[in-house]
Amino acid sequence: MKYLNIEEVSEYLGLRKSSLYSRVEAGEIPHYRVGRLLRFKLEDVEKWMDEHRQENVAVGEARRSVANGGPTAHIDTIVKKAIAETKGLKYSPPQRETRPSKGLRKEGKDGAL
Repeated sequence: MKYLNIEEVSEYLGLRKSSLYSRVEAGEIPHYRVGRLLRFKLEDVEKWMDEHRQENVAVGEARRSVANGGPTAHIDTIVKKAIAETKGLKYSPPQRETRPSKGLRKEGKDGAL
């Protein structure tokens, strides 16, 4: 059984070493730590990649989903929220317009409307 070092896994997966280090620190990718050295089993790395496989969606199906207000229906809100968070602001969605009341109602003698 052969163990790979960070450079070998980086080359094998086509990822930068910094990306691998961040995944290791987040506990996302299976690894072994021997002192300060990181080692990876090839089978574990391949299994990890298989677990992150994404299925393709047919183009026509995706187009219909978007046209029907699918997952991107609220993209403006998502973008505005991300910009506000980046700037350190708190995002609050736009408030609905309220109509002024048609007039004040008279209170009864007991204070009820």
